[in-house]
Amino acid sequence: MTVLMRRTQIHVHTSRSSPTQPVCGSDHTTPPSLPLPTTLSPLPANRTPLTYTNANSYKDTCTSNPSLLRKRVLSRSTASVNDPEQVRRLSISAEDGIIMDYAPQEESVSDVYEEEALLQYVNRLPGPPILRELMPGLLRREVEVAISKLGLLYDQTYAWDIFLDMMRSQLLCTLPNADLPKPFTDTTRAILVDWLTQVHEVFQFSEETLYLAVHLLNRALRLIKVSISGLQLLGVVCLFLAAKKEECLLPEVSELCYLMENAYSKKQLLRMERRVLTGLKFDLYYCLPLHFLLIIASIARCSDKWVWMARYLLELSLLEGQCVVFLPAQLAGAALRLARRILQEAPTPDGETAWCIASSIHIGSEAALLSIMQIMAMAAARAHTRETRATFIKFSTIQTLHVSVHPALRAAPGLLGLSCPRT
Repeated sequence: MTVLMRRTQIHVHTSRSSPTQPVCGSDHTTPPSLPLPTTLSPLPANRTPLTYTNANSYKDTCTSNPSLLRKRVLSRSTASVNDPEQVRRLSISAEDGIIMDYAPQEESVSDVYEEEALLQYVNRLPGPPILRELMPGLLRREVEVAISKLGLLYDQTYAWDIFLDMMRSQLLCTLPNADLPKPFTDTTRAILVDWLTQVHEVFQFSEETLYLAVHLLNRALRLIKVSISGLQLLGVVCLFLAAKKEECLLPEVSELCYLMENAYSKKQLLRMERRVLTGLKFDLYYCLPLHFLLIIASIARCSDKWVWMARYLLELSLLEGQCVVFLPAQLAGAALRLARRILQEAPTPDGETAWCIASSIHIGSEAALLSIMQIMAMAAARAHTRETRATFIKFSTIQTLHVSVHPALRAAPGLLGLSCPRT
């Protein structure tokens, strides 16, 4: 018996350091000015890398210089753009020189899945047979309690159905491979995601908006052929679309153009928005790994520091292009497992039982989880030295329990048998 997939979006009210402030009110009053200058001086050609003495100097430099991203991206990709094989004739409707063409698409997988296959992993769990027999019932009860405790639903009756829908829907939220179309590279993508994280903080959007924006960007890069000069515009449009889906109040288009130093007009931004929506076939759905993380953490009775550490590792994965091929539940489970190893909190009998139940929310192999943990561990070990440091600074505040500066993070690769990067 097959069950048709229902795409049901649930919203998790994640905590933020400050309450959401309207960027542009419904009465069309003048929006508050952003912390960005009106004029920017050009960067010297022989400029040396910036050295930041503290978190504030880095954040001020990045948010006050919206042209920095464009110049860094262009300088890294000039050679590839000059390749005539990569540059095609622009279509008539793309007179702004941004959209080049649509990339060929493969047929999507079937939207129908066997519900019984979702919990097959439970039967392979280690432990006494009686525990394996009781696990499905315990898992259902714990999921319902967790979703109710997190305030995701008004009626707990449908909690298990929504959770099963999440497990099915996530199978459509991965990409077949991590390869980026030329001339883009993983470094170029990481710079853009880091800048989008800063813009996301400026507008005080919810965490769901950031995860959805990066997912839309990953898909759009593979579905729409964009020139290197239009990469920043594509990222802003993906953030704008994500905000339309997740937020109640939206910024003005003029504010988004201002953040990009008015390098693009309103007409160009709206045209890019139409092209992205057409390329994505108006499918903006994404089963967020953050939702899985919060549900699993509630079932496992995780401490606050454990949850914040896992959230930090999960957000670091947005910068890693290799993570686009993994399922959201796998990313969430790997983040929680790695956070547990890093913090090394003393286990309790009740905690171990809860963790065993929470660990059953998994699809895939243990090798896949280990691969994700290795990627996250390496990213966390070098986060404080990378030029893409927005996430590191974001999780170094008192509201996030200073998890990004935890001393054990630099030795995180060693916990998985990897060599730690040199600082």
